[in-house]
Amino acid sequence: MAIPIELTVNGRRYSHRIEPRLLLIYYLRDVLGLTGSHIGCDTSTCGACTVLLDGNAIKSCTMFAAQADGARITTIEGLSSGAELHPLQEAFWNEHGLQCGYCTPGMIMASAGLLARQRDPSSEEIRHGLEGNLCRCTGYQNIVKAVESAAAVLRESGSNR
Repeated sequence: MAIPIELTVNGRRYSHRIEPRLLLIYYLRDVLGLTGSHIGCDTSTCGACTVLLDGNAIKSCTMFAAQADGARITTIEGLSSGAELHPLQEAFWNEHGLQCGYCTPGMIMASAGLLARQRDPSSEEIRHGLEGNLCRCTGYQNIVKAVESAAAVLRESGSNR
């Protein structure tokens, strides 16, 4: 039996009837066509599916879409402002915080959640904030540098994005 949900994704309001067991990651990818969030493990181990739910980083593979009813969700597609990349996206590019790119959307969204809570995190705090996100390629050092770089840009600009 389908149930109604209403939520805001990347600033746009959506209403759908969905199966109660539909996971949020599949709602985003299959119903809305937002494929930037990746499916890596379906067990919340890798973090490739990380999105922001009401400003908090969550793993969308272990949450039902119905649980997000009424929420505001931001995916990697909604982080940039048109053609202008978010400072985190720029920093991951500039600091070589990616290799194959599979984990990158989840890393960036987890980092966005961290920087929303903490404007000037230490290297250790960044590493702790990214503990639930796995990268098999980079060794994490450039990812940490990217988050540090983006944090500095956000602090200097006074931006909340």
